[in-house]
Amino acid sequence: MSRRCDITGKGVLTGNNVSHANNKTKRRFLPNLQETKLLSDTLGLQVRLKLTTHALRSIEHNGGLDSFLAKTADKNLPDEAKRLKRRIEKAAAKAAA
Repeated sequence: MSRRCDITGKGVLTGNNVSHANNKTKRRFLPNLQETKLLSDTLGLQVRLKLTTHALRSIEHNGGLDSFLAKTADKNLPDEAKRLKRRIEKAAAKAAA
């Protein structure tokens, strides 16, 4: 199970715990991931995603999943988000035709 956001691609970072005596031990900084279901208006169904809380706030700020993906450039999206974006674009084109 990967600890990576499906929309932003944010993942685990590594660093050091530094004690008062300046001893350094490795540690991991985990992203705040939440398993969520978001409604896609175009597809008409709920999509299960593993998102960071930052990504959830960004999606809500941009007016929902469909509009967030439409506004975001492909180069800024991970592969899974690109596939979801293509599904939404195909469904929108089919509905418009």
